[in-house]
Amino acid sequence: MYQVGDLIIYGGDGVCRVEKVGPGPFSGQGVERTYYTLKPCYGKGVIYAPTDVGVPMRPVLTKEEAWDLIRSIPHMEADPSGLGDARQAAQVYKSLLQTYDNANLVRLIRLIYRKNQAAITRGRGYGHIDERFLKRAKDLLHGELAIALDIPLEQVEDTIAQAVAQESASAGQASCQ
Repeated sequence: MYQVGDLIIYGGDGVCRVEKVGPGPFSGQGVERTYYTLKPCYGKGVIYAPTDVGVPMRPVLTKEEAWDLIRSIPHMEADPSGLGDARQAAQVYKSLLQTYDNANLVRLIRLIYRKNQAAITRGRGYGHIDERFLKRAKDLLHGELAIALDIPLEQVEDTIAQAVAQESASAGQASCQ
């Protein structure tokens, strides 16, 4: 059970702080359950989440786990060849997104980038479905990395790019030796 002050990932809402654990706003109506009162770190409002519901919840990555994830990005596969049409792509995107697993979010982002590289060279932009899933995956991933690395949300993309470039350069030097 999470404690007041804990930072957790709550399903598709991303990083939330546990503000309270106890009876929810619905107590006294015949249903006595324990709730987490959650405050999204990058959103508005309050979430009342029963502690016994199947919504995926997990602790936020530690700083070390965040750096390990970032360093692994160049080694993650993202082959867009099996996506097929827009409907099939959306199904693949949805299945990766709904795991709320950071490695799958990275794979999803890389998959969409790679899929759209050819379209961009032909003067076309991202498709609506691609844009929507890319934004959602980046919001979830970058929000958690910002908290884990204790950096502003706006710096996450540059931090990832610099670390990936450094990791790729290191790997290139190692293979030359």
